[in-house]
Amino acid sequence: MFALTDWPAAERAHIRGVFTDIDDTLTRDGAIEPAALQALADLRRAGLAVYAITGRPVGWSLPFVQGAVPWPVNAIVAENGAVALLPGGGRLYQQDTVTREAHFARLQRVLARIEHEVPGAHRATDSPGRETDIAIDHSEFTHLPEVAIQQVVALMRAEGLNATVSSIHVNGWLGGHNKLEGARWILRETTGRGLDDELDRWAYVGDSTNDQLMFAHFPHSVGVANIARFVPQLQHLPRYVAAGERGQGFAEVARALLEARA
Repeated sequence: MFALTDWPAAERAHIRGVFTDIDDTLTRDGAIEPAALQALADLRRAGLAVYAITGRPVGWSLPFVQGAVPWPVNAIVAENGAVALLPGGGRLYQQDTVTREAHFARLQRVLARIEHEVPGAHRATDSPGRETDIAIDHSEFTHLPEVAIQQVVALMRAEGLNATVSSIHVNGWLGGHNKLEGARWILRETTGRGLDDELDRWAYVGDSTNDQLMFAHFPHSVGVANIARFVPQLQHLPRYVAAGERGQGFAEVARALLEARA
């Protein structure tokens, strides 16, 4: 990884939009940091598109796009690419209703099995807001040791689920969506454009193992400083790393982009 300050100004000036993780990239202890919220507003004011992509559920994400003080983003894509929440109340799904209902029942059976078979494993507290995936808490309110985390991942995969580990949860779901497919989908749905046709004009910011697909795909990828916790587990690292952690690191990325456009 290179320091964020090594990112060439000419490349930064070419960026037209940002995709970003939420937990521990924009937030600290579940709440967005003021510096990150201001950075989102600054990016949007400068004409850059901003899409947040998270493993968090629809129910948890909804207030951030449709609440009294909505975040200045083009959309939030929740549940690792399955659902998009749009400003003004719109909601988009990658799967039809029948598929979602069938998957939901199957996912609940897997969730119950994990809690029964993996010592110390408990569903995330935001689980009531989930529509298309399940989540086991490993670092938000419950500490789950690494061996148990890997047990959860292995059990999910043995049941035919996709599984990924974020900075706080182990997420499992059915279907071909993920953060990358979610990014492609939401850009196509909201603009009619293809992400891969203009990938050099987008940046991605994240902090953990469930961001590594994005780190591998985006030539302009940045980790906030707290990614250091996950570096030993990452097969794909971000190209650059900010000096600051969480929302402070995201604010650094925003400043770097805006300064290059001045």
